[in-house]
Amino acid sequence: MSKWKKVKLGEILQIKKGDYITKKDAREGIYPVILGGKEPAYYIDKYNHTGKAIVVSRSGASAGFVSFWNEPIFVTDGFLIEPKENITFEFLYYALKSKQALLHNAQKGAAIPHVTPLLISDIDFLLPNEKSRHRIATILSRYDSLIENYQKQIKLLEEAARRLYKEWFVDLHFPGHENTKIVDGVPEGWEKTDINRVLTFHRGYDLTHKEFVDGPYPVVGSTSIIGNHNKYKIEGPGIVTGRSGSLGIYQLIWENFWPHNTSLYISDFKGHDVSYIYCMLKTVDFTSLNSGGAIPSLNRNTLSNISVLEPTMVLQESFSKEVTPMFKRQKMLQSQIRLLTEARDRLLPKLMSGKINVEC
Repeated sequence: MSKWKKVKLGEILQIKKGDYITKKDAREGIYPVILGGKEPAYYIDKYNHTGKAIVVSRSGASAGFVSFWNEPIFVTDGFLIEPKENITFEFLYYALKSKQALLHNAQKGAAIPHVTPLLISDIDFLLPNEKSRHRIATILSRYDSLIENYQKQIKLLEEAARRLYKEWFVDLHFPGHENTKIVDGVPEGWEKTDINRVLTFHRGYDLTHKEFVDGPYPVVGSTSIIGNHNKYKIEGPGIVTGRSGSLGIYQLIWENFWPHNTSLYISDFKGHDVSYIYCMLKTVDFTSLNSGGAIPSLNRNTLSNISVLEPTMVLQESFSKEVTPMFKRQKMLQSQIRLLTEARDRLLPKLMSGKINVEC
């Protein structure tokens, strides 16, 4: 640990605020809007940063969450963090990740938790020498490279399932469609129905970041898994979507989990296959159901007004047989991601504290 020194994070980074924007302020496009969490809130036609970026979520349940990007993005309810001289983006990202629990626990504000530039800058940090910084970033990035590869595979599998759903149930090119009559605008045997006859939305459960523990069950926020707990509220599989902040992002959770109070969850599929329901929800534009206000939000009464087409159960079962292997593969990849993430997160503090010697 030669030449490691104690510093404040403010000595090795600089902080810039994101730009305020709502979905109404921009047209749909290809650039991700970063509010916080692991997934973009939505996509628009402009960006305010390109190249490598470290983002710390500013407010809400994900306040203090640290993410890394290397593409054009639009940062809104968050801080852009950039390294000062001789510090790389990669090392700084892991440095902030090692302090993420501290950021969560130090959140300010009663109604809406938030972090501040001063809070970030004032955190104590043991800065390794340049050689050690490089080795630490190299070791940890190997885990993240594997995680990123698995995430790409999951997206490809999900896109294949969504394309098949669209072909069968939106474009109506399902098996046997040539010999199926259209009655009142829908294929014979299908039904226009209220979404509540297909599934039930429930609000997530309160849990502060101070109550998070190192347990086996994921705590699922509006866009991502935001922590762990030693208890679960819902038996998997389940589907989670945002209740406030980020709308229109759906997560399929296979294991038992704790849905956070920023989310709505579905665990009662009323006799339907979870993979069919998940693909169906991907066709619902939740963002258009925003109940208004500075922070986009949904309520269950609004969701109850959604009308959906319900195909015959025989056709739903045929679809499920087609996509089940895709979702089984996805489940396995998610398990691998979880194991890799846990291994990386166990290693991270040991590397950053010097408990593991990287200088040899």
